[in-house]
Amino acid sequence: MTDILCISPIDGREVARRPSASAAAIEAALAAARQAQKLWAKVPLAERTAKLTAFVDAMLTMNQEVVPEIAIQMGRPVKWGGEFRGFEERARHMIKIAPDALAPIVPEKKQGFARYIEKTPLGVVLVVAPWNYPYLTAVNSVVPALMAGNAVILKAAAQTILVGERFATAMQVAGMPEGLFTNLVLTHDDTARILSSGSVDHCNFTGSVAGGRAIEKAAAGTFTSLGLELGGKDPAYVRADANLDHAVENLVDGAFFNSGQCCCGIERIYVHESLYDRFVEGFVALTKAYKLGNPLDETTTLGPMATAKGADIVRAQVKEAVAKGAKAHIDAALFPADKGSGTYLMPQVLTGVDHSMTLMREENFGPVVGIMKVKDDAEAVRLMNDSPYGLTAAIWTSDEAAAASLGREIETGTVFMNRCDYLDPALAWTGVKDTGRGVSLSEIGYDMLTRAKSYHLRTL
Repeated sequence: MTDILCISPIDGREVARRPSASAAAIEAALAAARQAQKLWAKVPLAERTAKLTAFVDAMLTMNQEVVPEIAIQMGRPVKWGGEFRGFEERARHMIKIAPDALAPIVPEKKQGFARYIEKTPLGVVLVVAPWNYPYLTAVNSVVPALMAGNAVILKAAAQTILVGERFATAMQVAGMPEGLFTNLVLTHDDTARILSSGSVDHCNFTGSVAGGRAIEKAAAGTFTSLGLELGGKDPAYVRADANLDHAVENLVDGAFFNSGQCCCGIERIYVHESLYDRFVEGFVALTKAYKLGNPLDETTTLGPMATAKGADIVRAQVKEAVAKGAKAHIDAALFPADKGSGTYLMPQVLTGVDHSMTLMREENFGPVVGIMKVKDDAEAVRLMNDSPYGLTAAIWTSDEAAAASLGREIETGTVFMNRCDYLDPALAWTGVKDTGRGVSLSEIGYDMLTRAKSYHLRTL
């Protein structure tokens, strides 16, 4: 066994140490999940609804403890109040729509036959959750998987290892059947062995492109289905007819919230030439208002990045961009907590950028954004599509028809108009290109967690 450590980005202290599960414990958990799932699949949907609703209620009672706990584990300021508002919205929505989403599909009537398609559970679902929004990303899969009649094995990220324990406690409070949900502390090798053994029927993974490739490689040949939400380089386009103040305010937040460590955070912005100078001026002014510091301080609006390694990636991108001619607008003197190394990283805004720079093409997952001037919609779309990723794209305009039309040309999973960095549980959460495969949330999300079974019954 290997110890899994959570080291706080606040001060480098050890927050938690948990031994990884032994081979025997993993085998026992998988066997228990398989057995529990067979019984759970027979439980009426109304009873599943009651259990999962009780789980959500139990999780919400932990909010006061979880907010500082998350700050200590990965650095998000307590000022922003944690993840449970979005957690509740997603969980309750997926519970609410389950009866319709899981209902049999019945073709038109045919005399002498009963024909229908049932949506049956896949079996055992492995959820590999990330650290940046550990509750929100896990709930996307955990609640609908259980509602659909599956068992769930949760692997929490090392950086937020306590999250899995919170899930397990709430499941116990809700009275979930023994073995149906298990929080397992796993190494990467353990996860790969589970997948390569064919012991689970589906895996939902949120993480890096490299991590997604490792998941695919481990599952190769098992025919285990996969849901992969991977990297992103989400763009925004501010058209000439945009509400300038609204665009500035929301895009600053979209770029820097959670220190830029958001799956759908804004990493590059294209602004119509008629608004460009005023947009940059407003964006820089608002960025300077952030306070970088200890996330447990109620006045802190920008906490440390989760790891020094992640912060160094951002530093390297900024350094390369400046060396190639980009202009950095934020003075380091405004953010004394950033010592030039470590986890505390100031926000940065760069202009004079182009797509020869890593900053504009590769994910940085940090508090930096590049802003480019464009002459028209066609140039903006070309640049937005010049990326190996495609999770979300945000268009800022007063013309809804134009936003929809441009959205059809943009290679992305979600098109926003006049907002960004948000996940609506009624819509399909999905990506294109290297951002991944599969869908979570919405009615379509249930299709990823079930299989079709046809009934063709003839009356004699």
